[in-house]
Amino acid sequence: MLPPRGEGAAGDRAIQQALETAWPADLPVGDERRLLAAGRALLRADATGVGRGRWPEVFPGSGQGLAPAFSTARFRIQAAVARRDGRPGRAVVHLVWAGTDRGGTYSDGRITDLYFTRTASTKGASSWVPQPRT
Repeated sequence: MLPPRGEGAAGDRAIQQALETAWPADLPVGDERRLLAAGRALLRADATGVGRGRWPEVFPGSGQGLAPAFSTARFRIQAAVARRDGRPGRAVVHLVWAGTDRGGTYSDGRITDLYFTRTASTKGASSWVPQPRT
């Protein structure tokens, strides 16, 4: 059962458990951990503007003064899971988050899906690359 909207951080654990129950893990633990870290950082960069330079392929021209939509102080990721995207070498990070926009409107339970593709380096290591949002 999901907590009521506006519950605040107290409801985050229930949201996380609901996500994990509805969408069972299907990635190796290391991949899931890396994807979750990247997904959280990418969403934070998108919403708050902080760290956009880390992903120039996702945020082209990010140094051109685009005002962030959300304040870093009033932004929180409530829950997140990383799962396969149904195609080889593809994954999705599903995030539920809360924030106060520039107009002062607070909302929780916002949902964002970020997609990643696995790439291999010449040394045999692989990494997950975020795909531009369309």
